Amino acid sequence: MNDPVNRTMLLVDIEKFSDRDDVEQAFLRRMLYDVVDRTMERAGIDETLRLRADQGDSVMEFIDPNVPVPQVLRSVISELPAQLKAVNRMASSAAQMRLRTVVASGFIALDERGIWVGSDLNHACRLLDADLLRAALRERPGDVALCVSQSVHAGIVRHGHLGIPAEEFHEVTLASKNGPLPAWLLGPVPASGQAAAAPGAAGPAPTPVPDASGERPGPAGGTEAGPSGGGSASTSTSTPAPAPAPAAQPPAGIHFTGGAPAFGGSLVMGNQHGVSGGRVDGDVVMGSAGGPPRPGRTPTGPAPDGHAPGDGTPEQDAPSPDDRQTPGTGEAGPR
Repeated sequence: MNDPVNRTMLLVDIEKFSDRDDVEQAFLRRMLYDVVDRTMERAGIDETLRLRADQGDSVMEFIDPNVPVPQVLRSVISELPAQLKAVNRMASSAAQMRLRTVVASGFIALDERGIWVGSDLNHACRLLDADLLRAALRERPGDVALCVSQSVHAGIVRHGHLGIPAEEFHEVTLASKNGPLPAWLLGPVPASGQAAAAPGAAGPAPTPVPDASGERPGPAGGTEAGPSGGGSASTSTSTPAPAPAPAAQPPAGIHFTGGAPAFGGSLVMGNQHGVSGGRVDGDVVMGSAGGPPRPGRTPTGPAPDGHAPGDGTPEQDAPSPDDRQTPGTGEAGPR
């Protein structure tokens, strides 16, 4: 194998080449060679300063290091799309082509069988075959998509040489079988064909899913409050019961303390102190329900008129003068 030499590498590939039949593929290959030759000639790059490698649906040009890299870039950015458009307008729809292109630099060597080899060349081929570059060509209206290597951008593009729009290049990371590859894409980054993630980069934490009680699993096996605000942050216990409601206040009026009042008549018996708006202590019985029979009332059995036992007329319910006692003495009053 010969000693490695430094070269500027231009790689050009035809989109959807394998979808064409044999006749169309042969025509496209002739068109591709014609477009690349005219582009190099218009850029002032003589054929003696170029080495070519045929890859079937693509072509690789290894340009002498004496040719300035900005000169190569300007020809690919402006002259290549113009030459391609001129050829496509004269071809049928089945014979038109679109191109993916890569400009890189590095060392290559020629082996005993006349094949160019080198890790820098492998890197450039990975860029040409990357899904993101394919998506960029697929999603843009033009017929050419260009990607440059990290070294070409650092040494040439970012310095804003004449005819090289540095502000239109966007840094991307292309996925390949050898891992993520940094590069710079001319034009907008496509919506599809996302850049490869950095190795070992952690993605966003998954959002906890609420369970049936509206709680989400906490970081240590507990729970977090759900949308309704129940639960506590990072606790393994269930939602605490709500505080008991305050006891209802008794309505204003007569208050009974102790005993079991029963209502059925109109007479209050037992200890009494100012019944109207006042206070009654002890077992209070209103009527005869569960209490001792009062004078003039039948203790058991229904009355002949259908009234409840002991339900008499007001005259019958009223106590006789002999039954009245002086309050607090237990003795009968004057007769």
